Amino acid sequence: MRTNEEMFAELDAFIESVGNSPSEMIAILHTAQGIFGYLPMKVQKHIADRIGVNVSQVYGVVTFYSFFTMQPKGENVISICLGTACFVKGSGKLLEACENYLGIHNGETTEDGRFTITTLRCVGACALAPVMQINGKTYGSITAKDVPGILETYMKKEKEI
Repeated sequence: MRTNEEMFAELDAFIESVGNSPSEMIAILHTAQGIFGYLPMKVQKHIADRIGVNVSQVYGVVTFYSFFTMQPKGENVISICLGTACFVKGSGKLLEACENYLGIHNGETTEDGRFTITTLRCVGACALAPVMQINGKTYGSITAKDVPGILETYMKKEKEI
């Protein structure tokens, strides 16, 4: 596991590569979130200092865009599409099944840090509606009854490690 110093060094190298420019803030934030897994205030302040803006400007961007998060996510990120096609075909029930199975709500992470539930507006796979993604893997044309089996495969993977 990398240390904070190593992660900040990686971030600084990226910031230097794009020229410490405020116009690169979104790219820098994406990179930082990739390195740290989320964007805590300490990271936001570091970025603000490096690109010469007020931390409130960085915070404003982080809180405006839904793809940025200030909370750590679980090892397995479950994303339920709530776009029109998916919702009409039952994605609300997929969300409810995930919440019930894991004992958490949308936007929350299990206490053990293994699962986070999120929602999306559209993943562009309407023909497969309803769609659920886990760590980027897409599960389409599923029902709420399929959810426990799918989640169990990720729980088993965790136990094997």
